Amino acid sequence: SHKGNPTDYEAYRVTELRGKYFIHKRIELNALIPFLQNTTQYNQNRVTLSGVGDINIFAGVHVLRQIEVAGVQQRLIVGGGVKLPTGHYYRQNAEGIRYPLLYQTGTGSIDYFGYLNYIASYKKLGFSLNTSYKLNGENFYHEGLANSTATFANLFYRVHLNDNWNINPSAQLFYEYTKGETYKTELTGEHQMNNALLGPGLDIYYKNLGLNMSAQFPVYEAATDHPVSAGRLVLGLSYSFNQTKYVIGSKKQ
Repeated sequence: SHKGNPTDYEAYRVTELRGKYFIHKRIELNALIPFLQNTTQYNQNRVTLSGVGDINIFAGVHVLRQIEVAGVQQRLIVGGGVKLPTGHYYRQNAEGIRYPLLYQTGTGSIDYFGYLNYIASYKKLGFSLNTSYKLNGENFYHEGLANSTATFANLFYRVHLNDNWNINPSAQLFYEYTKGETYKTELTGEHQMNNALLGPGLDIYYKNLGLNMSAQFPVYEAATDHPVSAGRLVLGLSYSFNQTKYVIGSKKQ
């Protein structure tokens, strides 16, 4: 609840359209287009804003590409990118008052981020770690978010049913941290995040088609005056194309 009101809540729903293309066997280009629906209710007043969010464009280099050491398959991807201010960040209510930044579907700022993705597997058991650090800018109203970090860890087990079907159950941990909103580079004390969530996941693959499901629930959350996180649910659908040629380099081996 928010300051003792049990009916207050915040719900942030995101649908992402992702694309990946290899211009070289070690270099991948990525694009992410989010569609957001943000709902907040405080003191019985509910607000829902929806629309296209801020588009992310990023590239990664496969520093390690299926390297095997002592029977352990390893892969390391290092990359970075930019978040563009394509989402709406100046919507107003009926009285002409602009909604707070965290209600909006966009931030209005250009942000830069770097990331590292490490994957290791031994026989049927695997582990992946994805961590990122984001340098957040300011929008037209001098609003922004403090620089943030996020880490996602995934311990999974591969179950090979046949040549077409594979199932990967997993245990997942997600952690995010930021000091919250800023105004003219000064912290406002709003929307700090220092949260860890843990839960199960299940990936189902049929040929090139994948269905990804997970549920994560809070195991640690720093105290703030905002509603305690109830967790998050993730549902994904993917399709992998068999790429055989690259813009740079020779035909796939």
